[in-house]
Amino acid sequence: MSLGSLFIVSTPIGNLEDFSFRALKILKQVDLILCEDTRKTSRLCAHYQIKKSLLNYHQHSKINKVNQIFKLLEQGKNLALVSDAGTPGISDPGNKLIEMAYKKFNNLKIIPIPGPSAVITALSVCGFPTDKFLFLGFCPQKRRRKKFFQQIAQATYTVVFYESPYRILKTLVELKEFIELNNQQVFVGREMTKKFETIYRGEIDQVLESIKKDKLKGEFTVIVRTKM
Repeated sequence: MSLGSLFIVSTPIGNLEDFSFRALKILKQVDLILCEDTRKTSRLCAHYQIKKSLLNYHQHSKINKVNQIFKLLEQGKNLALVSDAGTPGISDPGNKLIEMAYKKFNNLKIIPIPGPSAVITALSVCGFPTDKFLFLGFCPQKRRRKKFFQQIAQATYTVVFYESPYRILKTLVELKEFIELNNQQVFVGREMTKKFETIYRGEIDQVLESIKKDKLKGEFTVIVRTKM
């Protein structure tokens, strides 16, 4: 029996209409969908009438789950990997599964089905130079924060990172403490593509004051325009 294929499928980061025809076709054709949270993926499937079995795979999944996935591929099953939102593998545990799959199989087809990404969505409307950019994933919660901000301050091109609503104000205040960034422009996108999407743009002080006036809900994408 020949190996199945593993499809890496991008899903909406908020607005369910941001879903490609190809992604919809693939999810309806595969034998099984691998997802971080079956509850979230169930809502997407219900919206598009995708009637497929779901199997959870996330950052805390153990090797037994990985072996189960590989066994399905060996049985010729075609699988789709999705994240809760956006493109799997980008600040997402999907990249670990993909790496292990490459090591396990010599001839497994791993097929990208491109689509939404919070990084690219924010960059497309920030108005900063984007011919080169540095993506740093999520800002560290405790350790390595100083090193993280130093890396941004020393960067020679646009920097992008994610932050939660619980730490966004603290993070912007700490960013401001780095003298190189005092007069730098920042872009902060909140709830991108969703009903209450909000964009903040300007110097850090200005953005901080604007965010303080709003409800701190949803994930934030932060872009820093560095001195070039």
